Amino acid sequence: MEDLGGTATHLIVEQYGAFIARRSERLRVSVKGEVVAERPLHGLEQVVISSAGVSLSSDAIRACAEEGIQIQFLSRTGSPYARLTAPGLVGTVRTRREQLLAFEDERGASLCRAIAAGKALNQATMLRYLAKNRRETTPEAFELAREAALFIQEDARRIQEVEGATADAVRQEVLTLEARAARRYWEAARALLLPELGWERRETRGATDVVNVCLNYGYGILYGEMERGCILAGLDPYAGFLHVDRAGKPSLSLDLIEEFRQAVVDRTVFGLLNRGVEPDIDNGRLSEPARRQLAEKVLERLDGREPYEGRQHTLRTIIQLQARALAAYVRRERPVYVPFKARW
Repeated sequence: MEDLGGTATHLIVEQYGAFIARRSERLRVSVKGEVVAERPLHGLEQVVISSAGVSLSSDAIRACAEEGIQIQFLSRTGSPYARLTAPGLVGTVRTRREQLLAFEDERGASLCRAIAAGKALNQATMLRYLAKNRRETTPEAFELAREAALFIQEDARRIQEVEGATADAVRQEVLTLEARAARRYWEAARALLLPELGWERRETRGATDVVNVCLNYGYGILYGEMERGCILAGLDPYAGFLHVDRAGKPSLSLDLIEEFRQAVVDRTVFGLLNRGVEPDIDNGRLSEPARRQLAEKVLERLDGREPYEGRQHTLRTIIQLQARALAAYVRRERPVYVPFKARW
């Protein structure tokens, strides 16, 4: 049996024509009648479908709903376009009511500042991590990263000082400072990647180069974790603070992902590329084996352990804990929301 990919907690299905069915207490994936993967339902947290032409039996969908297993659908570029989640996982109504009310008072403003500042601080830390062994080999890149990290830290400080009593009152200035920090981050990161990659700039939609394609695909996988974290914490993933609301846009998931992009995806992608592992690109998209490889590496990173509030947790668990911390803050059960800060 050829395993499609994933971990004990995740099943990744990226083969065209695959069929997912329930067999006893397991999910079974077959292609043209041949079984290619199986996963026990117990301990499974998510099924990620990243190909067209994949079908699911109603028994498989019901089993996932009963076990609290999210089914996420990604395009070939990594963009999430659908999600199946059991209605019983939505948490308490009180949390969602307070989340909506928080947008109009000081809680919303505080969350905007905290999330953007947390992202900037993690960008500065990521640059130091990438540059730590470059002082002798590439001193110019090392110095660029060191200076960029210092400037980004200053941007984070200024974000925290933006005045305003609601999310709307602080958002524009916060986003301006966040964008400046991001430009510095990507410019320095480009200098720390292998020059033969020929990476010029950060691009999202329409990107065809290997660096941006890998980053975008990795972020797509991470989005699923963020939405799941929001839902399990009782939050509405479509009612954010920093990102502007738009129909169909999971703005709270987009808010929370900012704190984890660097620790989960950037570190994984930059590490692979700097070791000379260059995933295969087919017409500007990752090939099936490349999608599987990258997804497995991102999921492995999510299983990596980091210090958090005095204890060691997996990054996947920390995402859940951060979503719960945000939920507790909007319910006024915590005096402040503290963003996740990676320790490398």
